[in-house]
Amino acid sequence: MPHPAIRRTRLARLSLCILAVIAGRAQAYPFYAPPPPEEDAASFSGDAELGFTHLSGNTDSQTLIGKGQLTWLTGDWTHTLRGEVRNVSRNGGTSAEQYIVAGRERYELDGPHYIFGFARWEKDRFSGYDQQATAISGYGRDLINSERHLLSLEGGPGIRHDRLEEGQNELRGVAYGALAYEWAFSEHSSLEQELSVEATSTNVTSRSLSSLTARLNSHLALKLSHEVKDNSDPPDNADARTDQTTSASLLYSW
Repeated sequence: MPHPAIRRTRLARLSLCILAVIAGRAQAYPFYAPPPPEEDAASFSGDAELGFTHLSGNTDSQTLIGKGQLTWLTGDWTHTLRGEVRNVSRNGGTSAEQYIVAGRERYELDGPHYIFGFARWEKDRFSGYDQQATAISGYGRDLINSERHLLSLEGGPGIRHDRLEEGQNELRGVAYGALAYEWAFSEHSSLEQELSVEATSTNVTSRSLSSLTARLNSHLALKLSHEVKDNSDPPDNADARTDQTTSASLLYSW
């Protein structure tokens, strides 16, 4: 049996890991299609997430994750702004580093229809790209919008600017399609699934986010998620074609 002090140290480390990314590398959320605002929806809302772990001993590693999102309503418009930073270091070297800034607009049409536009800037140190900037607009439809289920589909054209690590710049057209599903199976818990595909003439980037959210009170929630990002033909100096992240986080909403 391990010494009680050792057991306490292990439990402390496990508790810290549960509040942050516990496996894989970081990637962006697939997309965020805000649902149509409810009649009593707040005109301004947001949420924030922050996690940090530090492990020492046989493995010396640190993980920092910070996310934030703001949403506000003006008439038929829903505006969303979000940012994300992740950094993982292990045994003195950085194994993951990513920054994302994105903005999105949604305009409600008559019936379950909407038009949207979003812009995203991302920098992933190990993706083979120095940075990427994407702008997409299109049409979306809420196929299901009930008390417990929400299913949305959207698609449209866009452009993407890729700056490779060698200094080359490439501008490509993008065909975009996405799906978002949410199942509120209880008053305080929900299951979400998001899928998106961005296809260009040279590669296809697909993203998936599966998550389970359990609300602890009016402001705090626990979120378990699994993210997958796949690039069908990444640059030669990319670390991998597919990245996966499993995480558990505490979210604060207002």
